[in-house]
Amino acid sequence: MPKPSSSAPSQRMLRVGEQVRAAITQVLQRGDVRDPLLETTVVSVSEVRMSPDLRIATAYVMPLGQRDHAAIIEALNRHARYLRGRITPQISQLKHMPELRFREDTSFDNYSKIDALLRSPEVARDLDPDVNTDTDGEK
Repeated sequence: MPKPSSSAPSQRMLRVGEQVRAAITQVLQRGDVRDPLLETTVVSVSEVRMSPDLRIATAYVMPLGQRDHAAIIEALNRHARYLRGRITPQISQLKHMPELRFREDTSFDNYSKIDALLRSPEVARDLDPDVNTDTDGEK
């Protein structure tokens, strides 16, 4: 009987993803990638999601201090094979080294939208415990 698939990542996927994230971060911090765009940019690797077979690692990155995020993402994807070779010694428990893919992390934008919504007057009015729900204005 086949095992039912779930959308949640397994413990192994999470563990390997965190190891790949740490390895990519170290390589980028050391400045091993010889690209003028990447040498002048601080790149934050917020998460790495592994495919179920551990053959593809999708790294979600946020270039800090740069307006053109697409150019940074393109440069990282262009150097993905080099980065893969540089992180291989740090991830030795895998049979196959995963292919690296880089995507822009939009979670920070989502957080700021949620924060703006929570600070809006309409929501603040609904969350204020001092406001009386009585319609005549009497407490």
